[in-house]
This record gives sequence, C-alpha cells and structure tokens, in this order.
Amino acid sequence: MSRRPKKVLLTSVCRPMGEDHGDSPSVGYELLHCQVTRAQGMFSPRSHHIHFSLEYVAENLEAPTVVLQYPSKAELIRELKKGYDYVGISFVLPTFHRLKEAVALIREHSPKSEIILGGYGTVIPDEQLKPFGNHICREEGVGFMRRLLGESELPLPHRHPMIVNPLRVFGKKISQTGIVFGGLGCPNACDFCCTSHFFKRKHIKLLPTGADIYRVIRRYMDIDPNMAILVIDEDFLLNKKRAMEFRDCVLAGGVPLGIFVFASIRALSQYTVTEILEMGIDGMWIGYEGTRSGYAKQRGRSAAEIFTEFRDHGISILASMIVGFPYQTPEIIEEELSGLMAIHPDLTQFLIYGPPPGTPFFEKVMKENLLHEEYVQDPDLFYKRGTGFFALVKHATMTPEQIEQEQRRCFREDFRRLGPSIYRAVETWFKGYMKLKDSPNEFLRAKAQMFARDLRKAYPVFLAGRVLGPTKAVRKHIGELQRAIIAELGRPSFWESFQSVAAIGAAAWTGLKLKLGIFQDVPLVRHEWRMGGKVRPYSAAPSRAPEVVGAPR
Repeated sequence: MSRRPKKVLLTSVCRPMGEDHGDSPSVGYELLHCQVTRAQGMFSPRSHHIHFSLEYVAENLEAPTVVLQYPSKAELIRELKKGYDYVGISFVLPTFHRLKEAVALIREHSPKSEIILGGYGTVIPDEQLKPFGNHICREEGVGFMRRLLGESELPLPHRHPMIVNPLRVFGKKISQTGIVFGGLGCPNACDFCCTSHFFKRKHIKLLPTGADIYRVIRRYMDIDPNMAILVIDEDFLLNKKRAMEFRDCVLAGGVPLGIFVFASIRALSQYTVTEILEMGIDGMWIGYEGTRSGYAKQRGRSAAEIFTEFRDHGISILASMIVGFPYQTPEIIEEELSGLMAIHPDLTQFLIYGPPPGTPFFEKVMKENLLHEEYVQDPDLFYKRGTGFFALVKHATMTPEQIEQEQRRCFREDFRRLGPSIYRAVETWFKGYMKLKDSPNEFLRAKAQMFARDLRKAYPVFLAGRVLGPTKAVRKHIGELQRAIIAELGRPSFWESFQSVAAIGAAAWTGLKLKLGIFQDVPLVRHEWRMGGKVRPYSAAPSRAPEVVGAPR
C-alpha cells in the first residue's frame, strides 16, 4: 500500500498590514512605496511584492503544495481546515508579532500540522523562536524543505517559477516586471547587512552561469517581449565572468532588454557603461550609504562619476543612504544629502543605521551596551521596530528623535529638491535616447529606440506633474522636460492628450486614497502545485503555467 503524500502549506503572515493595523512604519505590501518613495504621495509608483521565496520553494518540491500570499485570518483558517502535514510561514523581524498570530491560528485549527519558520526573521535566537515552530529554516529553502520531506537533493540551477509583478502609476498599470532569482547572500559583508550574514557572507548562485540567467529571461520575453526584468541578486555584477557571459548571450540574442539589478560601486568599477548597456541593464540599486562609512563595496570609481555617466546613458539609479552613522551630525547628514542630490538619483532610500541580529554591528552593540534600554527590556519591541525607521542604538551626538527627524527630512528634501521619481526616470530615459540614438553600435541604437518607446508611453503623466508637482521649480522643470521630449519625438496624439487630462483626476484620487487610508489592502494570492493527490517526481520543466500575481488597487 502506497503512503499518502505529505501535504505542504506555505504562507506569509496575515493581512491587513500597515501602521493603521499595529505595524511599524514601512511595513506593508510594497517596497518602493513603503521604503523609497514614501514622501511622494500620489506620485509614488505602486507594486505589490509577494513573498517570492515561497513560490520558488513550492516550484521545486515534489509534495502537493499550496502557497498563500497575505491571507486574511479567515482565509488562512479556511485553508488550514483542508488538512496539511506541514505549514511553513515566511516572516521578517518587524512581523514577528504577526508570526505569533499565524502560529496561534495553526495550532487551533490544524493542531497536527508541523510548523516551519522561515525567512530573515529567523535571525531571532532559538529560545525566542522555538516555542512557535517545530522546524526553523536558516538556509536556502529548497534544500531544507526537500530534506525535511525526504526528497532527494537537487543540483543547481533549480526549476525557476515565472512571477510577474505589475507596476502602477496613478492607479494605471504602466508595465510588468518578470522576477529572476539570480542568487542569495553577498560577500561584501557590510556590518549592518542581514542578508549577507544570514548566508555566512557567501554568495549562493541559484543561476550559476550567465547562460542560465539568460534562459530564464527569454521565458519571460515569450510572455511579453517588452517585459521589464528584475534580477534578485545582492551584487549581481560582482562576478564578472558570469556577468560577461550573460552579456554575450544578450548580444547573441540580438534584442536589447530592460533589466534592473543590485550593484555596488566596487562591482560597477569593473565595467564600461557600454558593457552594462549591452547586458540590457538600464536600472540599478546602488548603496551610497555615507561618504565616510568606509565599506569595501564603495571602493573604485567615485559615486558622482558613475551616477553621472550612467544616467547620461539612460541607466536609472536607486541610491540608498544611511542616517545615524556614529560619525554623523545633522550638519554632516545635510552635507552627504546635498552631495547625493547633486548627482540626481532617480529614486532614493534613507534608512537608519540599525543592528539586525546575526550581524557584526549587532554583536558590537550588545557587547558595548549601545542598545537603548527600552529595547533591552522588551526584545519584541526591538524586533517590531527593526525596520530602518527607528533609532535603536545610542549615538554620541544625536538623540533618537533627532535621528528619526533627520531621516524624515531627507525623504522630504529628496522630493522637494528633485521632484517625483517618475519624472526623474523619464529624464534619464531621454538622456539615454539622445546619447545613443546615433551610436555607431547597432545594439545601442536599438536600445535608444526602447527609450523612445517608453518616453511616448510617459506623455500622459506630464500634465499632472506640471499642475500638482511639489514646488514651482519642480513644476517648471517638468514642463521644460516635456517640451524637450516633444521637440525630439513629436507632439502627443489626441488620445495621449486625453489621457493627460484623465491622469490629473487619477492622481488626485490616488492622493485622496492615500490620505484617507482606503483601498490600500491587497487581495489573497493563492497558488497550487501538484494537488492531484500524488507526489510527482521532479522534472526540469515548470510544473504550472506562468501567472501574473495580484496588485494593490
């Protein structure tokens, strides 16, 4: 008699989430809106980010598996009643309190299920986590789950799920992004970085070669030839051999791509801007941190040189800056902020220097008794506020209130001085178009035409910026940018002009929803794998068709 296959449920914590529901600031469903463009209101691009790791793990098991993304408590209870042998929950430090809620529901409604805790929240010590789970995953999840289920070990690369995220501006879908899982961990080992130290400062290549990465991207191109691509890999360009092999694949394919990656100054300094463009990269997240922070990843060309050259060639930059370093004062923060604003990042993140458990900074803070007493007395409060939006550590010259005030000021000043990020990105595309349109490199001329296509798609957003932009100077600059683009690419059509007027209403409605906190929740996303009652042997082919995941209204 054959055994009944073990059934697995993988879930995020429950919705609703956000500050109005007892969470800390920046906790929500969206990375950009919560942590990058949080001061930009109606102009903030919106994209709902699911727990990608759950989809990736489920794709690479043999056992029947269901994944829930942000279920309500009622939806989780309904699913639990179907009977599962294992229930895995993904969480981060600031959602530890929500993990406890989910565990209580599991124990009440599916008491025979074994509970698996996973995600970066598992940096919390065992003595605090073990009461809530039977198993704790602190490694790459596919290998962990397959061992737990008695399934054979898989070589890399694993089977890659197709996950597509829509991006919305003023409530309207403007593009969609295919998610590529290039690797885990980072050898740069910055003292505050949870993701680096979680994987013991090693880089795990989920897609070991450039050809592996390109094959996944081609599958997304089959869904939509114009799809944008996000490569999730902490410092994608650090491994030059893999990156240049990927470039060779892109060039051989003959079609320019639109790819966003995470990169460091050290990694970028290995390449020419032409090589970056030939990889299809036209967006990147760079750790600016602080001019005196001294991290190894900042060695190489100057940030000003890279930002200027790359933006002139159409490459958008998201820069992250840290507030609250020991050397900083309000005057130094302003100096570093002004230096960053002078090189015009398209998007900017400002986070407070904080010590996630497991990092060298955390060890230093605990050894030197630098944690504020309220967090020593209440570790749960420490975890809940470990978002990068609270000053958790004693500072020589600034109070916690001053550091948090400086962070808020940085977000406001970024918006006031440079304007909405959507227009900064459009300006970068225009720079790239003008730079590359007459290039002797045929591939780069084709890239210029991609920029031209995106610029025409942006025509309807200009009027809203000219009318509703944050300052007179910003509104004037948006108008000048619009006139320059029209002079080069032609006047808007009647339909584009109509959309421009409609966009003002859409922008105003978006702003009102944000102000009132309405329609910000997300629907449940539920996916099934192999739920026909049998364990299916693993194969290299995907187990299900690509699906577009939901997005906030």
